[in-house]
Amino acid sequence: MACTTILVGKDASYDGSTIIARNEDSANGEFNPKQFLVIKPEDQPRRYKSVISHVEIDLPDDPLQYTSVPNADRKEGIWGEAGVNEANVAMSATETLTTNERVLGADPFVERVPAHGTPGDADYEPEIPGGIGEEDFLTIVLPYVRTAREGVARLGALLEEYGTYEMNGTAFSDANEIWWMETVGGHHWIAKRVPDEAYVTMPNQLGIDEFDLDDALGDQEDHMCSADLAEFIEENHLDLAVENTTPFNPRDAFGSHSDSDHVYNTPRAWWMQRFLNPYDEVWDGADADHGPENNDIPWARQPERKITIEDVKYVLSGHYQGTPYDPYGKRGDEHTRHMYRPIGINRQSQLAVMQIRPYRPQANRAIQWMAYGSNPFNTLVPFYPNVDATPSYLADTTTRVTTENFYWANRVIAALCDGAFADTANAVERYQQKTLAAGHRLVAATDEQVARLGLTDAEAAAESAAEEEFEADNVDGDVQPLEPDAIIDAVRNGEVRGILAAANQTMADQLRVETDKLLDSVLYTRSMAMKNGFHMSDF
Repeated sequence: MACTTILVGKDASYDGSTIIARNEDSANGEFNPKQFLVIKPEDQPRRYKSVISHVEIDLPDDPLQYTSVPNADRKEGIWGEAGVNEANVAMSATETLTTNERVLGADPFVERVPAHGTPGDADYEPEIPGGIGEEDFLTIVLPYVRTAREGVARLGALLEEYGTYEMNGTAFSDANEIWWMETVGGHHWIAKRVPDEAYVTMPNQLGIDEFDLDDALGDQEDHMCSADLAEFIEENHLDLAVENTTPFNPRDAFGSHSDSDHVYNTPRAWWMQRFLNPYDEVWDGADADHGPENNDIPWARQPERKITIEDVKYVLSGHYQGTPYDPYGKRGDEHTRHMYRPIGINRQSQLAVMQIRPYRPQANRAIQWMAYGSNPFNTLVPFYPNVDATPSYLADTTTRVTTENFYWANRVIAALCDGAFADTANAVERYQQKTLAAGHRLVAATDEQVARLGLTDAEAAAESAAEEEFEADNVDGDVQPLEPDAIIDAVRNGEVRGILAAANQTMADQLRVETDKLLDSVLYTRSMAMKNGFHMSDF
């Protein structure tokens, strides 16, 4: 899969939340309708079998409820992609990464080997299952972790045991911290804590550019990795540092610097950081500090101002606005406008933005903002994940084209708008602003309604402690307001869930009305511009 990720640390976000977000983009020539579902513990498999690799895994018997954004067509598996569980841990899985031949020579991918021959024959060779991959990650990890660190540890253990058939990056977040994890070959992995004051951009390349092996193999304050990573690096001559004092650079050791990276990957990181840090350096021209094809664009950077939900949506919808590379722009020429792969691309399946808010009670702490279809033409709206079911407008996506669900309505709108960008841009912008504003209003009103219910003594005390820590800029960085079981009890509060479900339905109903209005508007605009139009006044 070809995706784009942005991670925003709590001190870099507008409200102190941790925010992880990713576009799920399908392969070239493919379009995957998506659903947004709540998976209850009784519906979670106890023995999991991958459709692609055929690997079978026994899962624990005590899963948490969680949200998932699976494919509407399960022929290639679940592909859950993004969700939040009852412990308010979010997971985004995955960002497809690149690697190099040295890594794959040292630790090959674990790919399925089909059976050969006929069972019972002397030359019969049974199937050898492959490892785990993007199809599987969310389903076999998210229901079983209560912190972001636990997410890294569980996925790391599964990778070491079963291996993987692809390179992937995975994000985990809770109210305290964000971790970014990258697979390295078939069985190895690294993970780094996103600095609280920074954001991270990830455009389909192995991204981490500095890594403290001593910390990862010791205290694990900000780094984690597979247990034998140091030996793996040394034995296979993977460290390319010229001097021993140079920090270990995983991007050099494990990543790629191919020609295709410079048209497909690095320009996306360049444009996102150009937008979020416009004044920190020179971004354009011969004297640019970083250009769109540079290999050393930083993995993490402190923004020039706090990052909002709207900023996240904008950068993940990007098509190089303000540069000669914008396919809808007037700068440059026909060559430059199609040089680089846009972030907001035609084959976007969904965008999930998971926001974990430390200043809200556990029951309504998490918000999963959702968008379907091509991002330049869609909108992003909030839903509370700790509910019993999601609205049918987003949950009941079918493989049949119909404007009765959000996914297909957005696909049709994008296809209509693309050929008349200038003529439809105002309508799309009004739609986006109106629905995003409605989302913020609804969240504020719902939070207030939940607050009027009051808190249990235990949660009130925990919230007070969290507020004190938050006001002190969370100096220690180790706030865990409630013990895991108390978190689950708070989140499962039936009255609160009813309020959140009603808010979600209200959001879906408003979204449907506005989406239908936009569809009507752009369809009219495109219909009036049809080449077979004719008026008597044309004589």
